[in-house]
Amino acid sequence: MSTALTLPHVWASTNSCVRPTCLRPAPLSGAAFYRKHTEALLRRYLRISMDMGRVPSLLSRGVFRGRASCSRVRNFEDAVVFVIDVERCLMRLDAPSQELVARITLQEYTQAETAELTGQSLRSVTRKYADVLDRLTAIFIEAELLDPAYGQSCQDS
Repeated sequence: MSTALTLPHVWASTNSCVRPTCLRPAPLSGAAFYRKHTEALLRRYLRISMDMGRVPSLLSRGVFRGRASCSRVRNFEDAVVFVIDVERCLMRLDAPSQELVARITLQEYTQAETAELTGQSLRSVTRKYADVLDRLTAIFIEAELLDPAYGQSCQDS
């Protein structure tokens, strides 16, 4: 039996040991690892603020002040403090970044629909949205709304 039948792939060899980059994307590092957790926290913020009878600040531009510690939302007061803390974090973003978060995460438009609505290319929206989520993750970690040790919202613990 020939060896060509037993080997699924035959790699050509050269003097340099270069591995093709198309085989596996680079691993997520830093805040990029927590993008899904940040999106989940934003969806939770939307749900809690709507349960309170209040439209999220990115959709209505209303802002209150407040500060909370890292604890579970157990009653109405905790919900109010959680919503206010998330709103304060969102207000630290610039207006185009807030629009991307509002359209993609809160209003649940796809990235393609958001690109069409904002007049940008899909590639640009995808790149900017990833950058916004990374910045927002860092803001949530700084505000102790997201715990990097567990990769979850501090409100869930």
